[in-house]
Amino acid sequence: MSGEKKKGISRSRIPFKRKCVQLYAALLVNCNIRGFITGRIYTGKAKNICVPGLNCYSCPGAVGACPLGSLQNALGAQDHTAFFYVLGILGLFGLLLGRTICGWLCPVGLIQELIHKIPTPKIGRSRITRALSWLKYVILAGTAVLIPLLAGDPGFCKYICPAGIFEGAFGLLLNGTNAELLTLPRELFTNKLIILFILFLLCVFIFRAFCRFICPLGALYSFFNRISPVGVRVDREKCTGCGVCVTKCRMDVRRVGDRECINCGECIDVCAAGAISLKAGKIVLMANEGRTANCRAREGAEAKTDDKQAGGCRGGMKKRSLIAWGIALLILAGAAVYFNFLDPSIERGGGDPSVIIEKADAPGFAIQQMDGEQFALQEHRGQVVVINYWATWCVPCCRELPYFDRLQRELGDDVYVLCIHHSMETDDVAAFIAREGLPPELHYARDTDDAVWDMYGTENTVLPRTVIIDREGKIIYAETDSVTYEELLSLVSPALR
Repeated sequence: MSGEKKKGISRSRIPFKRKCVQLYAALLVNCNIRGFITGRIYTGKAKNICVPGLNCYSCPGAVGACPLGSLQNALGAQDHTAFFYVLGILGLFGLLLGRTICGWLCPVGLIQELIHKIPTPKIGRSRITRALSWLKYVILAGTAVLIPLLAGDPGFCKYICPAGIFEGAFGLLLNGTNAELLTLPRELFTNKLIILFILFLLCVFIFRAFCRFICPLGALYSFFNRISPVGVRVDREKCTGCGVCVTKCRMDVRRVGDRECINCGECIDVCAAGAISLKAGKIVLMANEGRTANCRAREGAEAKTDDKQAGGCRGGMKKRSLIAWGIALLILAGAAVYFNFLDPSIERGGGDPSVIIEKADAPGFAIQQMDGEQFALQEHRGQVVVINYWATWCVPCCRELPYFDRLQRELGDDVYVLCIHHSMETDDVAAFIAREGLPPELHYARDTDDAVWDMYGTENTVLPRTVIIDREGKIIYAETDSVTYEELLSLVSPALR
């Protein structure tokens, strides 16, 4: 077999290897298989940690927080301590990897590429697509920064993000117990479903349309692309300036490694001079003919090498690759075992009495209800107070509000249910409740300054959250998780005895 044929074989392995890494990353951050079986989202401590790529926190399999959702929630909170944590994490990801995250680690990126494989005529890059690539920066500034700051809403997650429907809502709907998600909330769900359908069509005809024109996370990481140590690099001494790398690229790049480059490495294949490689600092991760710098030195940069020597070099790389994949698969298996069988959060919910925490004094607070009445916790001593923290943009929250309404109606004056909305104007919430057919007789309030959340919340603003306070003013339950009516009743009943 000629050296040229061997070269063709090795080059064809680059896209395959990237797909393997993309699939691995998607499985690793969504390894909570139990979530798809039970129809519940994971709410353990790992959910406080951001994953690098765009991945909806409402996906039943998700074991980490979406960095973009965390950023919006942190911006919307009055206490911006969490904002500096999220900003630091995003900055770390960006500095280390840049848009390599988009090309290799983002589940949404993988989904777009698979959709684009549907056989249809394709729309290539042009001046129009290049101009549209700036749109994602406008979306970053508007929906992911300004709306959370001014309105307290995660604007991108609420109005645009397709992952919320595809990974979150559809993931939950795989379980028959969540069929009511099709009706609550109707307008928000329908609007985002239309957006998802439009984006699906765009991705069929345009390579990574969402990534190129819309994704705020990609826009954020693009600021770090030129300075991150991991990325596609050009050896200027070997480069002939032919420009094939740019003309063959399906992203809107003007040069290798610029803000639009996702470091996918496909330009490595088309460079006849072998001037392009994927590097981590000075370490060559992927190069022309799949050889590392050490292999090239052994073979000689100019000298001809025989097939046995070249084969031995490639054999050494193959052995190291197998070892790396073996370690990676062990990590994936360990994560799957932990999150599905060993994580302590598995035992929470489901009416299990073990979720009743050691009694602690409930901090006193007062809050204005949307019906004009003033709620003061100390005035409800003798009743069991159930606090439900929710938001209009949180589909699981809206789904469970009828359960709290039923609890209030069936237990009467023994229980007082207070549903506190996270940072939203009263009129908007009232209109949403009426429009979506949510229980109108519940006691609704708004927490625009996060005063109650600071007392009863957690380090992040993942919703829904339920807190139960007994007749003596002691907290007996405080968890971030969805609940059913049966679970609510089993949690409240011991406090009524």
